Amino acid sequence: MKQKKRMTTALCLSLSTLVSLAGCTTMAPTYSQSAAPVPAAWPSGPSYQTGAAKPLQKPLADIAWQEFYLDGKLQKLIALALKNNRDLRVAALNIEHFRALYQIQRSALFPQVNANASGTFQRIAEDFSSTGLPMNIHQYNIGLGVSSYELDLFGRVRSLKDQALEQYLATEQAQRSVQISLVSQIAVGYLTLAADRELLQLAQETLKTQQTTYKLIGRRFEVGSSSELDLKQAQTQVNTSQVDVARFTTLVAQDENNLNLVVGSPIPVGLLPQALSESLTAVKDVAPGLPSDVLLRRPDVLQAEDLLKGFNANIGAARAAFFPRITLVGSIGAGSNELSGLFKSGSDVWTFAPQITLPIFDSGARSAQLKVAEVDRDIAVAQYEKAIQTAFREVADALAQRGTIDQQVAAQQALTDATAASYRLSQARYEKGIDSYLNALDSQRSLYSAQQGLITIRLTRLTNMVTLFKVLGGGGKITNTPQT
Repeated sequence: MKQKKRMTTALCLSLSTLVSLAGCTTMAPTYSQSAAPVPAAWPSGPSYQTGAAKPLQKPLADIAWQEFYLDGKLQKLIALALKNNRDLRVAALNIEHFRALYQIQRSALFPQVNANASGTFQRIAEDFSSTGLPMNIHQYNIGLGVSSYELDLFGRVRSLKDQALEQYLATEQAQRSVQISLVSQIAVGYLTLAADRELLQLAQETLKTQQTTYKLIGRRFEVGSSSELDLKQAQTQVNTSQVDVARFTTLVAQDENNLNLVVGSPIPVGLLPQALSESLTAVKDVAPGLPSDVLLRRPDVLQAEDLLKGFNANIGAARAAFFPRITLVGSIGAGSNELSGLFKSGSDVWTFAPQITLPIFDSGARSAQLKVAEVDRDIAVAQYEKAIQTAFREVADALAQRGTIDQQVAAQQALTDATAASYRLSQARYEKGIDSYLNALDSQRSLYSAQQGLITIRLTRLTNMVTLFKVLGGGGKITNTPQT
């Protein structure tokens, strides 16, 4: 037992020495974050008027979706989607995949120690025996061994580990990006369904009114107090409304199908909205911060930066390939021709087989690999900068719409009120015989169109608020980062 303890202690000391020889440096270029290729401030002008939103007390990247989406039904719907959506499941599984790959690559920094035991049984013919007689040879071995451990003197293995780590971190950012997009998609789908249901309800109410008017004109036509032209014009309005009812019925069904797909499971009827007018306060207005502070924390931008860091680390591995690689193979244990003699004095055995590989000529393969790594890094830089520029444009577009959307809503509301008053006056004048039915018909068409426009512009305002929250990077934090 004492001999076995000495063997184990010697092996542990040897492994500690080997690991310390590997060092902690790499030949990768020092990473420095690129300057954001966008203006230092958001665009200004007539389209970018200051809104009434109050600045939030913490960065948007740290704002949970529950703090932004205020409607109770919508919150339950989002929670259901986060539980069942298949795209989000794939993103989470990708994280597990790359986490495992990172652990595999990280393990190469340490020697792999294996316990082994073997027995060899051999009979030697008399022609080969030193005694001139047939011999039976039994050999038993037991020990601990290190196989193919590379001394990472030039940081090749560590660079590959760093690259695997950055790929893993990029998948975390990808999952966060998928989640933010999913939450936004649910909110837009929810609001769109509410708007289409309200448009359907408006079309049904308009159809009832026009059918009543058509019957009234029909009776007046029978007694000769209305012309056939008035009757046919009333009929065209009935037919138009029937088309709208059928169209919006289809849209409502398609909206529900879309939500079922995105949520990933059938939606309880009680979680579906009835009308957009009931959801006008479903979301909170937000104000952006400075571009450099906001954009660099967007998950897609962080993902592009993580991939860039990975390609930067890969240059270190390509550079290290020009230098010698030292591989160690060794074992320590005991051997005997009898099983009972494995732990007796004098039975200890060991092997140590270092190997060094020095690159001399490879027809330029290593130089080409280094060039590939450097070009990949340059491509990643361009993609990272493009991600920032795209983020800036998305936020600028949302701000441009936000700057005037309240004016559009107010103007559309005023238009709707004016056309409603005009319709009431025109209808009264027609019923008293002062004006023709054509004036009343035009007023009715204008009112119907204005009411549809009001619902649509309200939907646009709410979806703009959802989009602005999304493109500003609101939605959660990054967690479960492995130790390096």
